[in-house]
Amino acid sequence: MSSPVEVLTDLVNYVDFSKTSLLVSAGAIAFNPTFWNIVARREHRTRFMTRAFGGNAQGACYVLAATIFSLGLLRDFLYERALRDQPTHPLLVGDVPNYIAYALLAFGNILVVSSTWRLGITGTFLGDYFGILMDSMVTGFPFNVTSAPMYYGSTMSFLGSAILYGKPAGLFLTLWVLVVYIVAIQFENPFTAGIYAKRERERAKAGGKSEEKKEL
Repeated sequence: MSSPVEVLTDLVNYVDFSKTSLLVSAGAIAFNPTFWNIVARREHRTRFMTRAFGGNAQGACYVLAATIFSLGLLRDFLYERALRDQPTHPLLVGDVPNYIAYALLAFGNILVVSSTWRLGITGTFLGDYFGILMDSMVTGFPFNVTSAPMYYGSTMSFLGSAILYGKPAGLFLTLWVLVVYIVAIQFENPFTAGIYAKRERERAKAGGKSEEKKEL
């Protein structure tokens, strides 16, 4: 029986790093969250998109949402192309791997779709950077399973696809997806928390002024 190190080494040997499609896919995976974080933070600082849409923050957010969604489709297309260019490993072929793949795809998509349903378009696609804030934090499913269901659900879908295609290169790219998303979370969560903390401070300040007026 092979050791885990031997299995891992064998899987890596089935990754053709010379394929341009692999590098392009890895680049697209890294580009997307980098792009939307840069654009959203600039919007938060300058309101450049809102001003471009005549002060319509919601319309500007919808355009960013459509852009992010389109980039996601392109990323998925490039990922699929990269997998097709890679060798298939026998360990990832068969009924059991297929069942695991379908389970990952199913649960991953449940996390993504239910998250979008809970948050809505603006809640999902960085509406808080546009000043479109939710009334309260969503705590029900899927946010009672993970704090980042969109990211982890997407990662599970990448992994499911890699296993379904039987491609060790897909496992490598899935690991890259996870790393990129974890880095994105480290940037996004504190920044978003700061936006909502600022709102609460402003609410508390406004409430204090209101109480003072009542006393007068």
